[in-house]
Amino acid sequence: GAFSLTDFRCLYQRDGETIQKFLKNADREMHASYPKGFGREDVQYTTLSNDKVMLLNYTSGTTGFSKGVMLTGNNLAGNVTFGIRTELLKKGDKVLSFLPLAHAYGCAFDFLTATAVGTHVTLLGKTPSPKIIMKAFEEVKPNLIITVPLVIEKIYKNIIQPLINKKGMKWALNIPLLDTQIYNQIRKRLVDALGGRFKEIIIGGAAMDKEVEEFFYKIKFPFTIGYGMTECGPLISYAPWNEFVLGSSGKILDIMEARIYKENPEAETGEIQVRGENTMVGYYKNPEATQEVFTADGWLRTGDLGTMDANGNIFIRGRLKTMILSSSGQNIFPEELEAKLNNLPFILESIVIERNKKLVALVYADYEALDSLGLNNPHNLQTIMDENLKNLNANVAAYERISKIQLYPTEFEKTPKRSIKRYLYNSIAID
Repeated sequence: GAFSLTDFRCLYQRDGETIQKFLKNADREMHASYPKGFGREDVQYTTLSNDKVMLLNYTSGTTGFSKGVMLTGNNLAGNVTFGIRTELLKKGDKVLSFLPLAHAYGCAFDFLTATAVGTHVTLLGKTPSPKIIMKAFEEVKPNLIITVPLVIEKIYKNIIQPLINKKGMKWALNIPLLDTQIYNQIRKRLVDALGGRFKEIIIGGAAMDKEVEEFFYKIKFPFTIGYGMTECGPLISYAPWNEFVLGSSGKILDIMEARIYKENPEAETGEIQVRGENTMVGYYKNPEATQEVFTADGWLRTGDLGTMDANGNIFIRGRLKTMILSSSGQNIFPEELEAKLNNLPFILESIVIERNKKLVALVYADYEALDSLGLNNPHNLQTIMDENLKNLNANVAAYERISKIQLYPTEFEKTPKRSIKRYLYNSIAID
């Protein structure tokens, strides 16, 4: 049945009046069964073995259809015990839950680990726009923040960039000692804006913008970047902020193993493959996809390309499925170009695709910002995007240059975890 959380009425039941009748006599039944009251010793836990499938978590489907990931008790326990062991969350801590709880990160840390240790969870009941989230951070003052890059990048773009681009500020930042004082002030402003009580921010779920990451690292802001996937429920790698290596996605967990598989031994990067405690048993009723995702010797193919250093820090370059091979044989990672594009003026979102052996950027412009400055007309927009194209191409390798920016009329369609459904745009018509 389904119950109301405000007055505990039964809103829906499958089998006639059974639940309604039970609810009428619930107090009497409880008293008869537990005359001394219901205590901790009366809770009966199920005795399911940890190798049983406990959760079907659907992948977000950025490259096609969603698949039901079969996660066992052990997969979930691997993530939860890691959260407890590293004291990510503790009893009495506060967190603001704004990632969907159907998202593996939200499920593992805003729900399962939080419930296991006794953390106070505030659920954000609104669409998590940066404005709404910032207000909620001020009120809740969370002890740990787990987020996707989008939120942090918006804060950087809206709060920090205008500040550091001021004339006097640019001058001051070039003077030793002054720059340290300014960076300390910016860090304090940021920490206060996010509630002021958190020990660190964990960012995951998508690639982080390089410029933003480098700036946060420079000002010693307590952030770290983790890496995971639904198929590992989700954690694969993580490092506390004071051990985080710039450009990495954390260190492989002690309950996991990773290797870099290269088809061509000369290649600079290879596919990140993992195995261990957190690895799923397979996809629900989909033996073909399961067989495809595991190697013959039992490693899970993440579909991500990258490298790993001697200390187990993972460095991700891009997705195997989205990588574009240039005509001269170099690997182009569209995500890296998109991160650069999204940092340019008046660009909200972008996707880089290949057309006739050339790279084209589909761009959704920041019309709100253009309107506020009275610049929203086709002529101005063309001038701005021409300038953006020039700036981008001046800062990338020759084989990564974009041939044109094409404006897209609406926001790109996204999965529940706010990743763009790339496959929808691969065959789009170019002017």
